[in-house]
Amino acid sequence: MSDTPRPFARFEWMIAWRYLRAKRAEGGVSVMTWISLVGVTLAVFALVATLAVRSGFRADFVDTIVGANAHLTVRQQRQEIITVTQGDQTVEVPRWVDTIADFETLAADLAAIPGVERADPVVYGEGLASRGDEGTFVQVFGIAPGEFAAIPLIAEPQDSLGDLADFGRVPEGVALGSGVAQALGVGVGDRVSLTTAGGVQTAVGRSPRRASFDVVYVFQTGRWITDSTRIYMPLDEAQPFFNREERVDQIQIFVEDPDEVERWIDPVYAALPAGALLYSWKDNEGAYLRALTVEDNVMFVILSILVLIASMNIISGLIMLVKNKGRDIGILRTMGLSQGSILRVFFICGASIGTVGTAAGVLLGCLFAIYIDPIFSAVNWVSGGGVWDPSIRGIYALPAKLELEDVLSAVGLSLFLSWVVTIFPARRAARMNPVEALRYE
Repeated sequence: MSDTPRPFARFEWMIAWRYLRAKRAEGGVSVMTWISLVGVTLAVFALVATLAVRSGFRADFVDTIVGANAHLTVRQQRQEIITVTQGDQTVEVPRWVDTIADFETLAADLAAIPGVERADPVVYGEGLASRGDEGTFVQVFGIAPGEFAAIPLIAEPQDSLGDLADFGRVPEGVALGSGVAQALGVGVGDRVSLTTAGGVQTAVGRSPRRASFDVVYVFQTGRWITDSTRIYMPLDEAQPFFNREERVDQIQIFVEDPDEVERWIDPVYAALPAGALLYSWKDNEGAYLRALTVEDNVMFVILSILVLIASMNIISGLIMLVKNKGRDIGILRTMGLSQGSILRVFFICGASIGTVGTAAGVLLGCLFAIYIDPIFSAVNWVSGGGVWDPSIRGIYALPAKLELEDVLSAVGLSLFLSWVVTIFPARRAARMNPVEALRYE
């Protein structure tokens, strides 16, 4: 039976612990140990916090899009014949239009597709909203009151003013995004004017159409570009205002899983008439999503380098430890310790620093993600406010979302780097010649 001790025996841990807590008078590396530990902790903290903010940005961005916008949008291009008077003659000429005539039947067919939650006929137009001397360009959506109340971020907005039930119940009542209301300086009960270029047909063309509406509801979806440009009005009022009698501009489809919206493209296409166009929210925001993915990958690589740099402190600390403990290594070897035992002792020293630093960094990173709102509020208060401008960043607060995959990737990267770099100085200690180590002692 062999008397060779098993790997990572208790005495190896005891020697490693003795070296890690060595004082200056004993050859001391305790300061270097703390520097290495703090370096790994801060690097892992930065990695976890950045990954959490990155995931929060993506989740918040996607949620505010699919929560206030259609997952799939149907438009239709068709040719119709119109009558034009030219002098004393009346002629019929073809023209292309992009409105949907039999929208109720089409919406019912689309809503019957499995997985489709709703198919809402919508009138869409652009115009100028004004009150007094204030004005702002807006996107106007005409939609039935019941379908308006079913939009997720309208039914459950971040913030709101007024009663959602008043939309469609109050004559000439409209709902405004919080940014539009702020730009115009209006609130619930005030009256705003809307002007659209596509108004009444005259002999010299179309003249602008202008009408006034009461503000019955103000909503905040959480996405600045939506809140600062959007106005909703009842469908039966939007149709005559935008010259869409018995027609709509588009049908907005909401599916049960917007992240997998591609699954519904073929079934929806099969239910559409000739000349219909279909596009998803990913088609509209695809470039931004791809930019986020590239940014995510670049940030992970950069912060991985930061973790690697922090791990290098472990190498420098272990090299100093090996140099200071040369006499001890020589004595241990002459006492019978194998090269493997010496290697494991110093590997335990470096790996322990990396492991404890990783655990501390993950803990700090998770606490940062969990309490990011009060932390950010404190930073905003110390700086005097105005740190976060939603008109530039598109959302109202710095988001963070802890994902198990992100935490595990940070832990795996840090442990891998800190353990791998430890091997090199540990091998140097194991290969040290005990005769050379004790020559001058």
